[in-house]
Amino acid sequence: MAKRQETLLRLTYIVNFLKSKKDGADYFEIAKHLEERAYREGEGQLPFSEKTFQRDRKVIEEFYNVIIQFKNSNKKYHIVDTDSDETNSTLLDSIILINAYKQIGNRQDVIIFEKRQASGLYNFDGFVHAIHNLKKISFEYVRHWEKTGNRKVVEPYALKEFRNRWYLLAVDTQKSNFELRIFGLDRITNLEIHHSQFRKQEFDIEKMFVNSFGIVSTLDFEATIIELSFVAAQKKFVKSLPIHHSQKILVDDGSDFKIQLQLAPTYDFYQELATHAERLIKIEPQKVRDEYVSFLKKGIENLS
Repeated sequence: MAKRQETLLRLTYIVNFLKSKKDGADYFEIAKHLEERAYREGEGQLPFSEKTFQRDRKVIEEFYNVIIQFKNSNKKYHIVDTDSDETNSTLLDSIILINAYKQIGNRQDVIIFEKRQASGLYNFDGFVHAIHNLKKISFEYVRHWEKTGNRKVVEPYALKEFRNRWYLLAVDTQKSNFELRIFGLDRITNLEIHHSQFRKQEFDIEKMFVNSFGIVSTLDFEATIIELSFVAAQKKFVKSLPIHHSQKILVDDGSDFKIQLQLAPTYDFYQELATHAERLIKIEPQKVRDEYVSFLKKGIENLS
């Protein structure tokens, strides 16, 4: 195993192990876990010491923005929650998947991936390069309802993921109004990175989506406080996979489970509610309930 990959995996194993330990772990438990992982993956004895671990803690904080804190109360190390935990988890999971896939070789019956991929990642590194270096790009773009595409020349600003689809946020230079538009990566072909650079304008991208569910910007919409009640059997699912980053639990007892969301409801949001249809028992306010019921009725009418 190359030294760089060995280090990345060790850092990843340390973070994931500590995340799995609610009460934390001391150095010896961490070292034992790394030793077991190395043995299980046939890598033999990997060099590791307390000095290495302390160095790893600093690298983990710099690279993953994950803080490992030592608590005197129980003499163990703990992961400190950070705002970027979601991004870090995706990065860590990707490293684990790459290593796992390498171990199984050509076997297709060990890790079974979703077959209907639509992420559009084949141009991903090109987009990242253009965004980082402020390079204009052009590409063919075909909307879902169109048969032929149009050539776009854009100034790329960011990439955003939603439900295993990736989207490019960019300024369309052929439009008169200077605003960020959204392009699905799976609908982009013939990417060309230009030599010319563009002058980056200030966009608060996080603010554009803070009240959104999905990829639709709700910058000009006010957020609504929404309360959802579920049958008790659904609460573990909703807890483990929150509907929105604003999710708060209001009631959680043996028979009732209620959460609160703060967002601007759009079509994507009602689609999400429909996945909980048979276990969703109450929606407040009434306006959101009525819009959701109308959404369901249209679906039923289309089937008739």
